[in-house]
Amino acid sequence: MLTTPYFTIPDTLRNWPWKRVLNPHQKVCEEEAADWMRSCGAFTPKSQNAFDRCSFGLLGSLAYPRLGRDGLRIACDLMNMFFVIDEYSDVASGREARLQADIVMDALYNPLVPRPVGEWIGGEVTRQFWANAIKTATPSSQRRFVRNFQRYVDAVVQQAQDREAHCIRDVKSYFILRRQTIGAIPSLDLLTLEMDLEDEVLDHPIIAKLLELCVDMILIGNDLYSYNVEQARGDDTHNFVRIVKDERKCNLNDALRWISDYHDRLADEFLNLMHNLPSFGSKLIDEQVKTYVDGLGNWVRANECWSFESERYFGKKGKLYQKSRRVRLLPSSIALQGQNIDPQAAVEISDLPAAAGIIV
Repeated sequence: MLTTPYFTIPDTLRNWPWKRVLNPHQKVCEEEAADWMRSCGAFTPKSQNAFDRCSFGLLGSLAYPRLGRDGLRIACDLMNMFFVIDEYSDVASGREARLQADIVMDALYNPLVPRPVGEWIGGEVTRQFWANAIKTATPSSQRRFVRNFQRYVDAVVQQAQDREAHCIRDVKSYFILRRQTIGAIPSLDLLTLEMDLEDEVLDHPIIAKLLELCVDMILIGNDLYSYNVEQARGDDTHNFVRIVKDERKCNLNDALRWISDYHDRLADEFLNLMHNLPSFGSKLIDEQVKTYVDGLGNWVRANECWSFESERYFGKKGKLYQKSRRVRLLPSSIALQGQNIDPQAAVEISDLPAAAGIIV
């Protein structure tokens, strides 16, 4: 008789004070962003269908409930753009990823210049996104976004190089790289899209630490939710769960308990720090800082909600898993070639957009 292993995803946000909230402009902005992405022609029809099921616009609506209509459209476009870059870079060599990164950055620096004929589609997607974004974004938020996007694409290149070299990092070096590859920092820059906050405000030690803690919680959450499909397709070397298992030489359940405890410490530190925000001598700036920090806290919740509500990691069972936390461990791509697997598990993995990647 076949037995199927299960594991329990830790409820890391059980005491998180931010609740699920959606931007009131959700419907129109998500639809416009989805139509724009389809018009770009980044994927084959089959791949576009898998991409659509990931509901990346929903992530934008959850993560930026305070932005106006124009700002939310930018946010939804960015979520779509991120995953275009992500899906192509996931199957790229280090050299190919570097070329893609350079194309993306050239498009950001020259959003009004047409892209060369025959160029990788990511360049035109980026150009169109940024040409629209700069109509709304304040000068300070534009500078910050471009600077942090450079760090993001450089890290994606390093991830591709690690993959080529079969490099599995330790926890410390993994965090250094993953804080960039997750794309959270430029995403969080959009919280200041309509604010004119200078770098010296956001670089204050307390504000900077809150950002780091937020990013760490987002990346841990993402790696917890994506681990099942990544281990199934043999692509978990850039996942915190695998990193902890290897470094601590423990099984999956022990790794998950350790990660849950670690996340609890991050959450406690964030909540303590947010009650000790500095004053910058300006009522406007102080209010904007409070709004920014509130946005950081909300992003952590938004990431969890989207991960279960979209079909990217859990198919149509996301809401069930969000409640029960008990998930079937999917068979690995190697096991799928054998006989001793649960047939239902094989069907389940084939129905997940993230299980085999979108570029097919």
